[in-house]
This record gives sequence, structure tokens and C-alpha cells, in this order.
Amino acid sequence: MKNRNEILKSCPLFSGIKEEEFDSMLSCLGARELEYKKEAYIYMAGNAVSEIGIVLSGSVIIIKEDFWGNRTIISRMSAADMFAESFAFAGIPKLPISVVAAENAEVLFIDCKNILNAYPSPCGFHTALINNMVRILAGKNVMLMQKIDHISCRTTRDKLLSYLSVQAIEAKSKAFTIPYNRQELADYLCIDRSAMSSELGRLRDEGILTFHKNNFELL
Repeated sequence: MKNRNEILKSCPLFSGIKEEEFDSMLSCLGARELEYKKEAYIYMAGNAVSEIGIVLSGSVIIIKEDFWGNRTIISRMSAADMFAESFAFAGIPKLPISVVAAENAEVLFIDCKNILNAYPSPCGFHTALINNMVRILAGKNVMLMQKIDHISCRTTRDKLLSYLSVQAIEAKSKAFTIPYNRQELADYLCIDRSAMSSELGRLRDEGILTFHKNNFELL
């Protein structure tokens, strides 16, 4: 794992906070670090959650499972990314999603109440944390709207092209890498994997794109 402070500097929650303040800030916030093996559940649907998680190493996926165990991937988080903040701050009594380690991962946890706490003489970083959190939550709403755009498309082809188009625009390049493997991409777009693979083959044969594993290029 990279130096913890180097990762935290990349986390939007700590924007504007000096690196030399990190240790005292994390101590004040009562932060704790835990390690998880691949496929381990970090949060399970149905439980209450009061802590936000920040990925220090590895990656985690946010999933939704139905009664029969069918899995839909909401998003994937890697180092410096944050998860469960919306549910923690909203005080949701039963988590509607699960968080699973996509690979061996280390996670930093912070109780949301410790971020909002206003002491008689509040620490200087609290205002920065609250302002940063508002921006993060707004950004997550935008990301969810993008996903709704993808999965609301009628066909597998349209869903794929909608998603890949956004990835190319964000990468500012016709060649880019997506964060999902084939099964994860199918779960994210709520489509059948075999149907998706067939459609990718057709798009390649038609000269619309090329791909290798999770590397794509739009032509």
C-alpha cells in the first residue's frame, strides 16, 4: 500500500486540509483501519451503518442482491474513494445495498457523527470536511443519474454504447480503460453477460470499437 497520507491527500473529503494535520485529525475523528480478504462483506444489506468508508488499498464494489442472489453492481471504489456516506448521514436503519471487497482491501472508517460534531472550540478541519462532503454527495447524485441514463436504454447495444461513450468523454480519449471485468460490467448495466459479449463482438465486427479485456477504443 502507498503511504496512507498520500492516499488521503487524493481523497476529496480531505481537500484543503494540510498533510501535517492528518494524524491529529484522524485521531480527533476516531478513525479506524480494517483489512478485508477478497469477497469479504464489508457492509451487508439489512444492517444499519453509521460510518463512512475510505478505501486505502485494493478495491470494493457496491452491490444490490435480490432474493435469489442475483447481483447488480452499483459502482466500484478503489484507493482514495469513499463509500456508504449517503446512507450513514441519512441514518438509514436498514442498508439497501452491500459492500464487498473486490480484492484484498484496507479500509479507513470514520463515524459520520464525528464529522458533524461541533465542539465548543471546533477543530479547524471540521468546516472543510463538511463543505467537502456536500460537494461529494452532489457528485454522487450526478453519477447515479448517469447510471440511470445507461440502464434506461432499451437494448443491450444502446446500454453498452451509452456507458462507453461517457467513459471516452471522461478519459478525453477514444482509447480508455474501464474499472469492470466482463461480469461486473454486465451486472453494472443490468444485462446478461452472454448477450453483452455477443453484442460487443458485433460492435467490433462492424468497426465501431475494439477491445481487449477492459481496454476499449471507440473508432
